[in-house]
Amino acid sequence: MTDLSFSVPPAMLNWLEQRVAQGDYVDVADYLRDLVRREQEVAKETEWLREQIAEGLASGMIDKEPEDVIEEIIAARRARNG
Repeated sequence: MTDLSFSVPPAMLNWLEQRVAQGDYVDVADYLRDLVRREQEVAKETEWLREQIAEGLASGMIDKEPEDVIEEIIAARRARNG
């Protein structure tokens, strides 16, 4: 593991120490690692969502009403399931 050293303003240090004092984290480093892990998860989810949006946009638009599309899907499923 690599060590980091950086400065924070007193108000931020107070916040960090309060979070640790609540008992959810062993120390400030543990809290900061947790924040980074959460940020990484958000970044993954955001990327997945962007990919889904891009895929949807690339698939094109239809001129049908949403209700009509849903009805067609239901009818097709019923036909398959007999």
